[in-house]
Amino acid sequence: MAQQAYVTETAGGGSGPEHRGSRLRRVAARVTGGWRGDPRIWRRGLIVALLAVLLTVVMGAHAYIPNSVGNLGSLTETFLPWLGLFVPLLLLLALVRRSATALIAVLLPAVVWVNLFGGLLTDKAGTGGDLTVATHNVNADNADPSGTARDVAASGADVVALEELRAAAVPTYEAALASTYKYHSVQGTVGVWSKYPLSDVRPVDIKLGWTRAMRATVSAPGGQLAVYVAHLPSVRVKLEAGFTARQRDTSADALGEAIAAEGLDRVILLGDLNGTMNDRALNAVTAQMRSTQGAAGSGFGFSWPASFPMARIDQIMVKGVEPVTSWTLPQTGSDHLPVAARVRMDMSAS
Repeated sequence: MAQQAYVTETAGGGSGPEHRGSRLRRVAARVTGGWRGDPRIWRRGLIVALLAVLLTVVMGAHAYIPNSVGNLGSLTETFLPWLGLFVPLLLLLALVRRSATALIAVLLPAVVWVNLFGGLLTDKAGTGGDLTVATHNVNADNADPSGTARDVAASGADVVALEELRAAAVPTYEAALASTYKYHSVQGTVGVWSKYPLSDVRPVDIKLGWTRAMRATVSAPGGQLAVYVAHLPSVRVKLEAGFTARQRDTSADALGEAIAAEGLDRVILLGDLNGTMNDRALNAVTAQMRSTQGAAGSGFGFSWPASFPMARIDQIMVKGVEPVTSWTLPQTGSDHLPVAARVRMDMSAS
């Protein structure tokens, strides 16, 4: 009898799927009920609709925003993914205004954002690969260089690139990494550590007057490859000057020329480029290489600032090898996150 009473109570329900469905329908009816028969739904919310169209234009035509005024185009492209946050805000305003015009207009930036970045939201990581690489801007003011070095080595990387090496801290990094990496070279403020022999090591001139880039040949089991390590000049956002990046842009062009002239077919670029893959100022590099994060990562892989990453300015880029997976590593004593990737040397095996 008790069982029958229980069945009767739940079936009449109060909490079954059908009851919850009808409740949702009633809520939806209350929200939209005031819209039916209201001729003003097409006239209200025109400002919201205009803002949605403007957002669509900025995202869809970002390449046409000029850099002649404060490098505004590069600044927009650096934080381009974050413009998507305005879409739910505009959607909310459209609902509050009960505007059909605004609702339709909000679809435009949503479609453009998904077209630009939707592919990054899927997990493209594969399996296999025969070489793992990592790069980290360790921060010249790092209070724990030894711990930072051990953290990066714990990633299992076969080749590690470090940037922003302070001369006084180099011996500490060398000591911390010596047991894992038999071969290494430091050129200026950048260095490479490898489990495999290095040869043809030399600085790369990126038009700064001091050394912040280098290349080396790594003789890995899958064959030789050229590894470039670079730390392009920093950029600043100034009220009186906008996005000041002229020196960074000049260095990017010089780095692109060096990579284009590389004699080996397999090339990996590791470093802090102080720019994202969307930034047109890095075209000299990005036009000839693939981002491992874009090809084989999951999500945006933001790396800076470490406390609240907003942009991926630390890059692993390749040509002549196949990205298998790409990821960010846990925070160290730096203001950047380390990033890592695994690649397949034999592209015909993919």
